[in-house]
Amino acid sequence: MRSLSALLFAFLSAAALPAQAAGDTIAIVAAQNFYGDIARQIGGDRVSVASIMSNPDQDPHLFETTPGVVRQIADARIVIVNGANYDPWMDKLIAAAPRPGRMVISAAQLVNAKAGDNPHLWYAPATMPAVAKAIATALTQADSAHAADYAARLGRTLADLDRIPQRVAQIKAKHAGKPVTATEPVFGPMAAALGLTMRNQKFQLAMMNDTEPSARDVAAFEDDLKNGKVKALIYNKQVSEKLTERMLAVAAKAKVPVVGVTETQPANVPFADWMLGELDALDKALTGPNS
Repeated sequence: MRSLSALLFAFLSAAALPAQAAGDTIAIVAAQNFYGDIARQIGGDRVSVASIMSNPDQDPHLFETTPGVVRQIADARIVIVNGANYDPWMDKLIAAAPRPGRMVISAAQLVNAKAGDNPHLWYAPATMPAVAKAIATALTQADSAHAADYAARLGRTLADLDRIPQRVAQIKAKHAGKPVTATEPVFGPMAAALGLTMRNQKFQLAMMNDTEPSARDVAAFEDDLKNGKVKALIYNKQVSEKLTERMLAVAAKAKVPVVGVTETQPANVPFADWMLGELDALDKALTGPNS
């Protein structure tokens, strides 16, 4: 991430450029594309949505901002962030590109998450409904003439999102208590909602924080895989690390099912469908080939 002074320079340079015209639509910038997707669902043709992190093939830990991103935030009436120290660069960008009357929606604030908690908040089933309601409220404040439209779209969005806890309840009834492991804590909030027993959490935290797991934690992880102490290995498909590849190879040799997840929503896949696809894959892995 660039320094704050560099961001300020980027903003000053970007401010000299003409703002992108969007008619009379409300400009929304989302730090991550899954929040942008929900904003688009609720705003419809009344909004113009830009998502900063939107490439599911890119390691999100390697994100670098650009002057174009600063300009987008400068023009935004509504900004949506994850919070909980997942995207601290957004605080710097927002400060570098002030706008009177801008509304900032923080998922972390909505669900009372803080720095040090698992920051992958969108994997908790309760997060997105809370974010959707906050977006509808912000849009109504910005454009009260279309409040009824936002309320109607919010209702449809919440109904679609409700498929996620329904599927979670089904899987929990089948697999609650089963031990699983993961290379990173990306899926952690969903695993908790499913009632699964998540092992090797010290290893996961080290990988998330770009630090080297201890030899003891690595050995414990491998032991879980080799000796069938876990029913599935969940890994972040967006991050390529030698240690991750090593664990995937151990899992394959031990015939432990592997389930890939991502931190960024895949292109052309609505949020609920993305979550349900991963849940279906995990259900299949935990059920096993002989069930």
